[in-house]
Amino acid sequence: MKTYTITVNGNAYDVTVEEGTGAAAPAASAAPAPKAAPAPKKPAATGAAGSVKVASPMPGKILSVKASVGQAVKRGEVLLILEAMKMENEVVAPQDGTVASINIAEGAMVESGDVLATLN
Repeated sequence: MKTYTITVNGNAYDVTVEEGTGAAAPAASAAPAPKAAPAPKKPAATGAAGSVKVASPMPGKILSVKASVGQAVKRGEVLLILEAMKMENEVVAPQDGTVASINIAEGAMVESGDVLATLN
C-alpha cells in the first residue's frame, strides 16, 4: 500500500492506495466537499412590466443604473452601464418611451438575454 497526500481546493487529504490486488480498494474517507455559495437572488421588478423589453447584450456586471422608473427616455439614451471583459458598455433605450421597470440592481451579475428593464 502507498499513502499519498492530495490537495484539492486548498484542502489536504491523505489517501491510501492498494496495489496489484485486481479488486477495487475500499473508498478512502475524506471530508465532504464544501458546498458552493448560493447564487444571489435578483431583486424583484420595480413597478409594472412594460411592453418593450431591454435585454442584456452580453454577460457582465451592472455598474450603475442611470434611469429610474417613470422617467421619460429618448431612443439611444443610456439606461444602464454594464461591465463586460473590463469594459464599460452603455445599455441604451431602443425607442422613445417611459421606463416601466428596472429589473436589476447595481452590482448584479447578468447573463446575455436577461431582461434588465422595460419601457412603455
